[in-house]
Amino acid sequence: MFTGIIQLKGQVQTLSDRKGIRAMTLVVDHHDDLSGLKIGASVAVNGTCLTVVAFEHNWVRFDAIDETLRLTNLGQLKVGDEVNLERAARFGDEIGGHLLSGHIHCQAELLERNEQGDNLSLVFQVPEPYAKYVLSKGYIALDGISLTLGEHVQQGRFNVHLIPETRRATTIEQRKPGEMVNIEIDSQTQAVVDTVERVMKDCKPAEVSKN
Repeated sequence: MFTGIIQLKGQVQTLSDRKGIRAMTLVVDHHDDLSGLKIGASVAVNGTCLTVVAFEHNWVRFDAIDETLRLTNLGQLKVGDEVNLERAARFGDEIGGHLLSGHIHCQAELLERNEQGDNLSLVFQVPEPYAKYVLSKGYIALDGISLTLGEHVQQGRFNVHLIPETRRATTIEQRKPGEMVNIEIDSQTQAVVDTVERVMKDCKPAEVSKN
């Protein structure tokens, strides 16, 4: 599990494709950032849960299968690109964002960037099947970043407001209109919406009494 609080950024050092798998090596600024890491550990890369297959000093390697590359923006990465990284949460850790699984539901297109001083508002559009889970003041994860949805939500179009620290600590600052970000829908929101839909579908219309 993850919390959506980005711990560090990594830069793509190498990419290689073989038999439906893309191997990627990421470098981080400091060796200490990878302290305690183990082979087989889970790390969220742009919000996508990947398994560590090798690491040493300040680099770490992952393998991503075709399905992961199709569903996420990891398939669009180029050497030199930066990604958001979060180590898996441990029991006793503070949950500063909201609980995430690292399983990406879809991608959303960035439509607009609106800057007001040091604050940045971004407008996104999710695919129609996921629009029902996007609710004002609810939670959403963009490239692994836990964010609160803004007040303007309509038919899958939504906005988020970013403080300077989020812009500094993550890759969201680099996003331009037309680019795609990974989306993980809040699991509690999804459960509530799906349950209500199922109950409403199963309910039979009340019979009208005849006098």
